[in-house]
Amino acid sequence: MLDIKFLRENPDIVKQNIKNKFQDKKLPLVDEVIELDLENRKIKQEVEALRADRNKLSKQIGGLMAKGQKDEAEKVKAEVAKNSARVDELTAQEKDVEERIKKIMMTIPNIIDPSVPIGKDDSENVEIQKYGDPVVPDFEIPYHTDIMESFNGIDLDSARKVAGNGFYYLMGDIARLHSAVISYARDFMIGRGFTYCVPPFMIRSDVVTGVMSFDEMDAMMYKIEGEDLYLIGTSEHSMIGKFIDTVNKEADLPYTLTSYSPCFRKEKGAHGIEERGVYRIHQFEKQEMIVVCKPEESKMWFDKLWQNTVDLFRSMDIPVRTLECCSGDLADLKVKSLDVEAWSPRQKKYFEVGSCSNLGDAQARRLRIRVVGENGEKYFAHTLNNTVAAPPRMLIAFLENNLQADGTVRIPEVLRPYMGGKEVLIPKK
Repeated sequence: MLDIKFLRENPDIVKQNIKNKFQDKKLPLVDEVIELDLENRKIKQEVEALRADRNKLSKQIGGLMAKGQKDEAEKVKAEVAKNSARVDELTAQEKDVEERIKKIMMTIPNIIDPSVPIGKDDSENVEIQKYGDPVVPDFEIPYHTDIMESFNGIDLDSARKVAGNGFYYLMGDIARLHSAVISYARDFMIGRGFTYCVPPFMIRSDVVTGVMSFDEMDAMMYKIEGEDLYLIGTSEHSMIGKFIDTVNKEADLPYTLTSYSPCFRKEKGAHGIEERGVYRIHQFEKQEMIVVCKPEESKMWFDKLWQNTVDLFRSMDIPVRTLECCSGDLADLKVKSLDVEAWSPRQKKYFEVGSCSNLGDAQARRLRIRVVGENGEKYFAHTLNNTVAAPPRMLIAFLENNLQADGTVRIPEVLRPYMGGKEVLIPKK
């Protein structure tokens, strides 16, 4: 959410930013919120004047009563009552106007970083760099669920009966591999100085609206019926929410946390990448990383975060590339975002396995996450997040890139301690 003062003083910049994100339907909102802001300030001025006048009149009542001028005192009391009624009326108007301003401000997109390429959607994202040599083996790579089934490692039919489409049972070595990847990702991030955390898997509505846009909320979040609770779509939501309504010492920053959680997503309107199998599902597990830092350090942390994901995948011999997300592909709260994509030998192309985002002070402003500097001045922190590893997409990349011609799957050295020392997985059929 933008600072209303910034919008008031820079309406043209805000409008151009909306155009850069190809959200022209939101352009009238800028003028509307400016008008509401002016109305709100006029209301506040009148309320302040009325309160000052009321205080002045109230002091007169005692003096008049002391002089025995009861009739005059009653007239002044009537004036005070009239004044108070007007203040109550204006206060109600003020609350209504401020709610309307807040609602609009939460739909106006954050100002994107100047380095972000301008484009309409993810088809215009820009490749930055490739890491590792993508290989297409001289044998056919089966579809990922077929690989898993060769190990008796997945049961989609039973899951469909139990929970419907978008769910799965992982079994045996594949289930163990799933847990191994999560455990390795956890220890990898701890080794990079991050504090491990297991957060709440449900959050209240004020946290939901603090960490994401209304469009994201509608497309992703499952609400608990009869409760002010939502299942998290990623642990980032719960982790950033940890700092709601806090004033943090500048000397304590940055906070660097890595968290494990299950994730629950509607996947409403999901499209593009292959729908069958376990590409798009309603429940999965993920290791995440978040940073809360000073504004001047967020660019540095952004580069560190995505590099962590690249290094993790490369340590498992999986080729990856990084993509700079264009303006039209950025969610409204994001200042800048970079996707990490893994190589798929079967599809002969890359697919997304992680996303790194710098949200500037947007989440901090909504959640009131402030920092107090050495001079005593308070300001909003910057927040960032990035995927460490999110099976089962991570598993798809792993299985395809480590599959051998005989159907076995090689276990990279870094994962062997988490797999009981196994160097290879042998199919059951």
